[in-house]
Amino acid sequence: MDISVVVPLYNEVESLPELTTWISKVMAENRFTYEIILVDDGSNDGSWEMIGKLAENNPFIKATRFRRNYGKSAALNTGFAKAEGNVVITMDADLQDSPEEIPGLYRRITEDKYDLVSGWKAKRHDPLSKTIPTKLFNKVTRGMSGIHNLHDFNCGLKAYRKTVIKNIEVYGEMHRYIPVLAKWAGFTKIGEQVVEHFPRKYGKTKFGMSRFINGFLDLLSIFFVGKFAKRPMHFFGSIGVLSFLTGFVSIVWIISDKLYTISYNNTHPHAQQAYRDATEQPLFYIALAAIIIGFQLFLTGFVSELVSRNGTDRNKYQIDETI
Repeated sequence: MDISVVVPLYNEVESLPELTTWISKVMAENRFTYEIILVDDGSNDGSWEMIGKLAENNPFIKATRFRRNYGKSAALNTGFAKAEGNVVITMDADLQDSPEEIPGLYRRITEDKYDLVSGWKAKRHDPLSKTIPTKLFNKVTRGMSGIHNLHDFNCGLKAYRKTVIKNIEVYGEMHRYIPVLAKWAGFTKIGEQVVEHFPRKYGKTKFGMSRFINGFLDLLSIFFVGKFAKRPMHFFGSIGVLSFLTGFVSIVWIISDKLYTISYNNTHPHAQQAYRDATEQPLFYIALAAIIIGFQLFLTGFVSELVSRNGTDRNKYQIDETI
């Protein structure tokens, strides 16, 4: 099979007939073998009933329905598990993504040999309250992930080699960072393609401003897990040792300074220098806290290392080819 089109949806009953017809038209014109995988994320507006009617007349439609709303990441992960096409295309169900982009994305994967191609909505039809935070969000993501050639990590329109989606797990709200997940899994040939963005035709957006806060927290989670999952001691241990040494050196300096002053006063009775006890100096307690925190971080790294070594996937690595 050439292409699997995975469409996560939530309350998009009005757009589904037009979307599936449009996808099928593009596939027929390009003579692709394909399947359309619709994942209903707990809709309550009749979307599932509409999918049932559409599937009766379109044998290429496959569908799954969640009992409740789990989120876009869960829907994508379920769709990825069911996808059988050599190239997997994801797109939103609100008709803001054009199926006409599918042939171009398909060629980027099959002919240009990309692992993943992400759409870039260079001209967006969204309010400033959405576009400005999105630009900031993408800039931070580029800096932290090291994927500097992508302008829009959260674009729903993407293309993947089948191997990519079978080797990553999308959970929480990680759908925003699928390119980052792919990179950490060893798929480094990631490209971008400018795609057309249409104004929303039906309904309203399902995402609020909280997505930016949650998205940033998910980015930190991906960065940490991707880099230190198999060696947590390198993270906790390094910070712990640095904190411990900083506190220890500070206490040694405080005590040494006091002893030097006492010795100086004993040898120079006519040139007395004032000094304070170590426990009367705020720096002493800051240094003591640094030692305690450093020791706790080191222990955290040690325990994490033990957990990691006993994990079932401790020696699970991404293998591309074997001869």
